[in-house]
This record gives sequence, structure tokens and C-alpha cells, in this order.
Amino acid sequence: MIDSDDVRRIALSLPETVEKEAWSMPTFRVAGKMFITVPDDETSFAVRCPRHERAELIAAEPEKFWVPPHEAGSAWVRVRLRALDDLDELYDILVDSWKQAAPPRLLESFTGREPGPGDAPGGVPGPGPGAPEGPRAG
Repeated sequence: MIDSDDVRRIALSLPETVEKEAWSMPTFRVAGKMFITVPDDETSFAVRCPRHERAELIAAEPEKFWVPPHEAGSAWVRVRLRALDDLDELYDILVDSWKQAAPPRLLESFTGREPGPGDAPGGVPGPGPGAPEGPRAG
């Protein structure tokens, strides 16, 4: 099952991403701009999403995408971890949010997935050296 550790691992694999606690929760930033938050319950995460695209996402997959009432005016959308199809989908969502926050110099050199030792199928960055291996349930 995909969890908040997967969000953290993939987020930190993106160029110049740093983790910083804010509002008592982990947030991930590139060039000082936040692009992911992981609320306390760790069952979902929030990413940048233009408001004009957000309504379409929610209408198409309401079990996956949602916006709490207090965030209705923001350009963010929440994603339910349990509703994701696989790690590739998680990667794509996180990269899309990263691209909205990253400066042009990083966007120009970013090529996407670059499989390396320990990477999962599809080039999604793996858990890293020393982490237990084995199939994921999901």
C-alpha cells in the first residue's frame, strides 16, 4: 500500500527538494516554494493544482481528489493515498506539483525519471540502500 513514506521518498528524490515542518506537518519545498504537504493523519497529501484544473480532477475522480472547505480558495488539491493506482501515479502527481514550484533553471534541466540502483519498476525511486525489499501490497 502506498503511504506517506513513499511521498517523502519520491519528493526528496526531486532536484533541490527539502523537507521542512510547518503547521506541525511535513512540507516539501523547492527553491523555497512549497509543493507538497502531508497532513497529520497521513492518509492524504496536498499538492499544487491550478484551480481551473482542480474542478475537473475532482469531478473525474472524487474518490481520489478533494478539497477541504478551508482550502477552497487555494490552488491546492488533496490526494487520498489509498485511491492511487500505483507508485508511478504518485510520482507523476508529485512531479507535476514540483514543476509548478520549481524555478526555470531546474525545469530546463529536469528530465524526469532516471532509474538507479534500488529503483522500483517504472523508474520510480526505490527505498534506498539498506531498506527491506519485496513486493508491495496494493
